[in-house]
Amino acid sequence: MNRTMCWLTVALAILSSACAEAAGPVGVWEKVEITLQSDKAFDNPYKDIEVWVDLSGPDFKKRCYGFWDGGKTFRVRVMATAGGLWTWRSGASKNDSGLVGATGSFKAIAWTEAQKAKNPCRRGMIRATANGRAFEYADKTPFFLMGDTWWAIPTKRFQWYDDDKPRPIARGAGFKDYVRLRARQEFNCLAMIAAFPNWANDGKPRYIKTADGTVLRSAWGQAGTNSAKDMTDEAGRRAFHFPGKVRGFEKIIPDLERINPAYFHGLDKKIDYLNSQGIVPFIEVARRDIGQVWKKYYPWPDSYTRYIQYIWTRYQGNICLFSPIHLDTPSRSVPTEDWNLAANNVIKKYGPPPFGTLRGTNSNPSSLKNWGHVDKAKWLNFHQVGNRRTHDLYPYLTEIFKTKPPVPAINGEPYYDGMLNTPGGSDTAALYCRSAMYGSVLSGGLGGHIYGAGGWQGGLWSGEIEEASKFPIWDVIKWKSADQMRHLKQFVLSEGSGYQQLVPAADLLTPSRTGKPKSCLGWAYCARTDDRKLFMLYFEKECPQATVSGARTGGRYVARWFDPRTGKWIGKTGTALIASADGRIILPPFPDRSKKSRTDWALKLTLPAAPNPVTRNTGR
Repeated sequence: MNRTMCWLTVALAILSSACAEAAGPVGVWEKVEITLQSDKAFDNPYKDIEVWVDLSGPDFKKRCYGFWDGGKTFRVRVMATAGGLWTWRSGASKNDSGLVGATGSFKAIAWTEAQKAKNPCRRGMIRATANGRAFEYADKTPFFLMGDTWWAIPTKRFQWYDDDKPRPIARGAGFKDYVRLRARQEFNCLAMIAAFPNWANDGKPRYIKTADGTVLRSAWGQAGTNSAKDMTDEAGRRAFHFPGKVRGFEKIIPDLERINPAYFHGLDKKIDYLNSQGIVPFIEVARRDIGQVWKKYYPWPDSYTRYIQYIWTRYQGNICLFSPIHLDTPSRSVPTEDWNLAANNVIKKYGPPPFGTLRGTNSNPSSLKNWGHVDKAKWLNFHQVGNRRTHDLYPYLTEIFKTKPPVPAINGEPYYDGMLNTPGGSDTAALYCRSAMYGSVLSGGLGGHIYGAGGWQGGLWSGEIEEASKFPIWDVIKWKSADQMRHLKQFVLSEGSGYQQLVPAADLLTPSRTGKPKSCLGWAYCARTDDRKLFMLYFEKECPQATVSGARTGGRYVARWFDPRTGKWIGKTGTALIASADGRIILPPFPDRSKKSRTDWALKLTLPAAPNPVTRNTGR
């Protein structure tokens, strides 16, 4: 292809960009797709050649890598980080006249505030706040992450329909219907796994023995055998080609060095649709259960490094979050150090994603414990806790909060509605979900929170669609615990960006730990700003009336109770509480006048700049 034809291809890609509203200049932070056609044929283009463009624009000059997309087609997805003229020049690791030396340009313009309000993804890539504790968009608007665990998004379980026809949330509903529901509920992030290479109803036991005597986990499922979920896309495709290299199992375990771009074409549509709805995908490239095969039968870490880079380059032009692995259960067969080596090699060889995409990872119990801090995990710039379902998990967030340099933290896989032998969708399950929400944030997870539902039996996380399932996605997605997530955001952002200055301080509450560690009852949480003007507190069910310390001596605070079930503040003005000489405040009884909470409550204490017309109450 000559350079004129290449420019025409790029121009068409710009005009048809997934987020573009009209022909002409593209919006800042909007995906621009550069398409190149190689002159030569390669045996395995995924593995044999690398392509890139050197992109220049206002205050920007970086190399942006691309990916093979089938046949002789290569793509580089870029975006403008500021308005103005942007130019690029292509290159490749091998001399190919179709890939090397092509040039082009595009013009970007800033979105209006009204356009940004319509789609928050136009505010730019997610980044850490100045103090490192929370998230914000590139335009400095707070981004309090409100996520859900839809690990199987790329598969047929979240059915893609090309039309935009609304369908009832019932059997036959599609991906867009579920997304629209969560958008109405103010979710702004969906966590997913890009590929499940060894997940299939393959008729094999969960553990298989290969010809060389190696025992491998064939697929992940529940207790027993033959229980894995079929994780193909809507056309029956998988992320890698068959046959594989494991003798005797060539039709079950694919060749992990032969990518199948057609599988990702469907995922492209879903990622673009999420961004069009103002939702940020959190893309984990694979689940740890593929690691044993990968490490034994392919060059480690280079082969896995290549796959991480493939996914990250494919979606670097979208507003996303990235992860190199879904590490819900650390494994001895592939130690965490091996995963870390592969992920660090991405940064060493290619540099961080060019437009600032942040990287974290699912963990157990915390990414700090699993990987170390940013000095050891050089790819990492936010932390997570997860996969332990009771409130003794939340102190790991406080441990993360104390690390230097500071990075944002979230609870990425907490208690799922339906776990702990609690009926899914019940009041008790919702209560435990709220413990995870509020307890995690006030323990230091100021980045936000990711929800989950369905328990071990499936539901949202697996996109359950089996005929015999008790927890199909179209039922589980309507459970009330999810709708109560929006109240967490309402409470946390009630003082604007002030929450970003909170410091977890459960020790300021007396008592704060009356319940059992392995539960979601009887613990209380406190976070306070260093200037002592704002306290945010949360009390699980079965907490006694408490005293808070660390207030300003004689400070006249306004206390307002918040109902986390309804999102309503109790009373119109609040109650005045005056701190003692040693900075203590005896908190008032719970809103139902009980001395021991019959349900959970949140409380906010603020120190106004001027006197306020509220009723004085010292709590005595």
